[in-house]
Amino acid sequence: MKILIISLLIVTQQLFALVSIVPVEIGENPGFHGQVAVSLETKRGNTHKDNYALGVRLNYDNNESYHTWMELSGEYGESNQVKDTNKLYMHLRHIHALNNKNICAEAFAQAQDDEFKLIKRRLVGGGGVRFKIFELFNDGKGYLGVGALYEDIQYTSTDPKDEDFRANSYFAYTIKLGDDSDLSYTLFYQPKISDFSDYVSSQKLALKLHVYKLLYLNFQVAYDVDNNPPVGVKKYDFTQTTSFTFGF
Repeated sequence: MKILIISLLIVTQQLFALVSIVPVEIGENPGFHGQVAVSLETKRGNTHKDNYALGVRLNYDNNESYHTWMELSGEYGESNQVKDTNKLYMHLRHIHALNNKNICAEAFAQAQDDEFKLIKRRLVGGGGVRFKIFELFNDGKGYLGVGALYEDIQYTSTDPKDEDFRANSYFAYTIKLGDDSDLSYTLFYQPKISDFSDYVSSQKLALKLHVYKLLYLNFQVAYDVDNNPPVGVKKYDFTQTTSFTFGF
């Protein structure tokens, strides 16, 4: 059955880099470890297309009170020799236990650019509290996060530089599907504190399947919304991605 699922995903989805969205838990995987996801797509003939992506995630878990992780990723693509994808992303997060690991403080920083969303530079810094709200038979875990962030965006369009404070809330759920495989869902909602009608949100559903030793197959569906994007940019993005990930 696992081989059948893997085959269907490879056939039906384009290949992009993807790093796991599973919420980390302090003490679950002690020490230093990481993941690398690399993808390459090339088409010639009736369709001329190239797409390259790379994602790296580094984690350190002290097994007692904190977990720190950093993610770096980038993607570049061309269709018929015309560039249609060009973006970079960096996220750093520190999680510190406050109450028996069920309540944790979080601090994070983020930087990114995305040429086709007209984002020349987006810098984010913030923090909050994460609660483990339920655990089902040790297989399913749910988390709720609340906090705030500061956002500094510079666009490549004629829109002015944008600086905002946003509320930051999220729900995350993951359930194990046998050894080293899991299904995860996350929902982020980030409205401006000064105007809650101006918000961004993101939903992601990810399936991670163990293939062989340290090799995994990740399938992800994402739906992102920016309710007030810069002029010339659509309000939503829908993506389906599949990647092979190597753990270490």
